[in-house]
Amino acid sequence: MQKRSNEVTMQGKPVTLLGAEIKVGDTAQDFTVTDPQLQPVKFSDFKGKIRIINAIPSIDTSVCSKQLHRFNSEAANLNDDVIIFSVSTDLPFALQRFSQAEGIDAVKVTSDHKALDFGLKYGVAIEELRLLSRAVFVVDKNDQVVYVQYVKEITTEPDYDQALAAVKNIK
Repeated sequence: MQKRSNEVTMQGKPVTLLGAEIKVGDTAQDFTVTDPQLQPVKFSDFKGKIRIINAIPSIDTSVCSKQLHRFNSEAANLNDDVIIFSVSTDLPFALQRFSQAEGIDAVKVTSDHKALDFGLKYGVAIEELRLLSRAVFVVDKNDQVVYVQYVKEITTEPDYDQALAAVKNIK
């Protein structure tokens, strides 16, 4: 397994990310995560749609909560061809509780807790913590990665405007 270190920090301390770094122009890899009802969700189930992947460490942190709320509210400004996934290693039960309590209804919240399938394929699995690093990926209808943002300091929010601009620039 490929390891990358010193690229991303958490509270100023370097963490080791597992998996290859995804780059713009790559073909998006399929992955399977679990939804709050304990059902598998395959990324390829949404082929033909524009997909935003919102990777977060844990919904139980204020920054992750803000990020999920922001993408949930931005979903109203996007067309029906756009699907927003939020992926974390939180248990599906926690995701369901959070989504219901916080009114998260436009983002597909999913868990990568079982096998880190997404985390390892997209290079966001944190070796030291078994959490996901904060990142945003945009994938077009043809499975091409058109935008990548590995947030350098995990305790900060991503650049939402750049990610959303990438979605709007897809022809």
